[in-house]
Amino acid sequence: MSETGNRLRKLLESPNFDPQSYVKQLSQQSDGDRDLQEHRQKIQNLADETAQNLKKNVYKNYRQFIETAKEISYLESEMYQLSHILTEQKSIMESITQSLLSTDKDETSKEMQAAFPKETEELKQRTLTSLLEKVEGAKNIMDTPGRHLVYNGDLVEFDVDNMSPIQKVHAFLMNDCLLIATWLPNRRGTVKYKYNALYDLESFAVVNVKDNPPMKDMFKILMFPDSRIFQAENSKVKKEWLEILDETKKNKVSKEKHKKEEEVPMSPVRAEVSTNPFDMEDEEMVESEDGVDLSMEWIQELPEDLDVCIAQRDFEGAVDLLDKLNEYLKDQPATPKVKELRAKVDERVRQLTEVLVFELSPDRSLRGGPKATRRAVSQLIRLGQSTKACELFLKNRAAAVQTAIRQLRIEGATLLYIHKLCNIFFTSLLETAKEFEMDFAGNTGCYSAFVVWSRSAMTMFVDAFSKQVFDSKESLSTAAECVKVAKEHCQQLTEIGLDLTFTLQSLLVKDVKAALQSYKDIIIEATKHRNSEEMWRRMNLMTPEALAKLKEEMRSCGINFQLYTGDDCWVNLSYTVVAFTKQMMSFLEEGLKLYFPELHMVLLESLREIILVAVQHVDYSLRCEQDSDKKSFILQNASFLHDTVLPVVERRFEEAVGKPAKQLQDLRKSTRPVRINPDSTTSLV
Repeated sequence: MSETGNRLRKLLESPNFDPQSYVKQLSQQSDGDRDLQEHRQKIQNLADETAQNLKKNVYKNYRQFIETAKEISYLESEMYQLSHILTEQKSIMESITQSLLSTDKDETSKEMQAAFPKETEELKQRTLTSLLEKVEGAKNIMDTPGRHLVYNGDLVEFDVDNMSPIQKVHAFLMNDCLLIATWLPNRRGTVKYKYNALYDLESFAVVNVKDNPPMKDMFKILMFPDSRIFQAENSKVKKEWLEILDETKKNKVSKEKHKKEEEVPMSPVRAEVSTNPFDMEDEEMVESEDGVDLSMEWIQELPEDLDVCIAQRDFEGAVDLLDKLNEYLKDQPATPKVKELRAKVDERVRQLTEVLVFELSPDRSLRGGPKATRRAVSQLIRLGQSTKACELFLKNRAAAVQTAIRQLRIEGATLLYIHKLCNIFFTSLLETAKEFEMDFAGNTGCYSAFVVWSRSAMTMFVDAFSKQVFDSKESLSTAAECVKVAKEHCQQLTEIGLDLTFTLQSLLVKDVKAALQSYKDIIIEATKHRNSEEMWRRMNLMTPEALAKLKEEMRSCGINFQLYTGDDCWVNLSYTVVAFTKQMMSFLEEGLKLYFPELHMVLLESLREIILVAVQHVDYSLRCEQDSDKKSFILQNASFLHDTVLPVVERRFEEAVGKPAKQLQDLRKSTRPVRINPDSTTSLV
């Protein structure tokens, strides 16, 4: 740059530069219009040079911008993992603290019980009666003798599925049951609540719900097959509820056991031995009338043996005993003694079923995989409850899959995370399908339930997949690779006859469509921006290596580029047209990776809109350009687009999809270069 230009640059860059005073001074010193025009040209040249330097700096630092963004993303994922670890450590410390506090509280309660006598049962019953007068529809609850109040308080009930608050309730814990009453919006006198439900203490289990802010201070009541979730006022009240519920249930069990032990010695009455031979004949006649011999030792000890098997978790032994009894009583008359035995055995079957159901509940440990459920499932099927076994097995596996997805740590690299996600999900699905086929081989009616469950599991997978790939605004190439990985894993399920490809595509079609249209808009905007700066000059790549690299890129896209390369490092095409071609071919390849039949028209219309932007720009340039040499160069670029690029796009689309791209063919026919008047003016129509 000349010395005058340097002085002008320093003047404009000075911090005290005042445009108005500068223009005023310049107009006073100039001799006429010519001086102002020259000065204007100098400033314009300086502005062009500055803009060029700015572009070079942007291109030079572009890779650094990308690397910096990646580093920030990695740092964000590491901070998330660190937060997750700290949360786990906090929960562990809280559980240790709670266990220590509960030990101290047990010792304190024992000391308090020794120091102060308990309330009399009469006082507890009077307290319960006065409280129940406030509950509408709860008058008959006090009909049971010996029932008294243990604990009560306000709770908030939450929806089990979406964890949203439903209603405010008041819970009354009695020595043998739990009453749930809802608050009345319009109170009538002393009545504040309305009867909602009454649960026997033996009919439900209490489960502590781990705090997960903002959801905290909750506990769950399980009543197969339903459950209810309640939230206490604070952690202290929640702890009291859990402890008192557990203690009350234990007290009831111990009282009933003690009562049975007291009744056992009194129940058997030894009959007097008669020496009358006619009495013996009468007994034999009764036995012959009954027709069933229940005096065998194994039948007499069967109820106790079932209790032992259930207590020792010998589920197979318990079911074997039941099968043996059913086989023995098969085709036998239903005498009173048989009915009595059946009643005793049915009670044990109910207890055994409850234990097996608990073994399959999602709250149990899920680390054993599908094989860990085989024992409980097989015994439930043998008990004739295959439908319940199927339902519990699928619920267990759904919880296991969901837990595995939640525990998967989010990676900074999206593709790496998707590989791990697909590996975990589809492996679990494959193992579940194989285990299901093994366990329910003789129950073909359960297979429809498995198909429905597979669709719901796929929905869970797609939610996690879309949140990481599409909600985070990843590039189209990354999204295409992730979808390709998911398709490949889904294809593996066809080995066992389970094809969920259509389900996967139907769940992803909305997000993929949005990604294609978003990236199409980006390409159109970039093309328009390049078109606005188009000078219609040949492209100079400066080095043979750069030219060879460009040839290789075009060859990989299927474009014959040899005809358009000139001497040395020159290309007989415009930079804008070459950049457009590379971007459009990249969009085509990524779009074909994402292709579903439902997206056929979306992809075609996107390609058509992108091509039209370039074609319309070339057509406008041909109409407006007056220089014959430049017009010839523009027409050469138009021929490249029409005769080389568009046929490749059509052929590649048809090869990948299996259908001709009719819209693209019509577009190519309507945009062929032609002459529109005798004086060699050309255009695209």
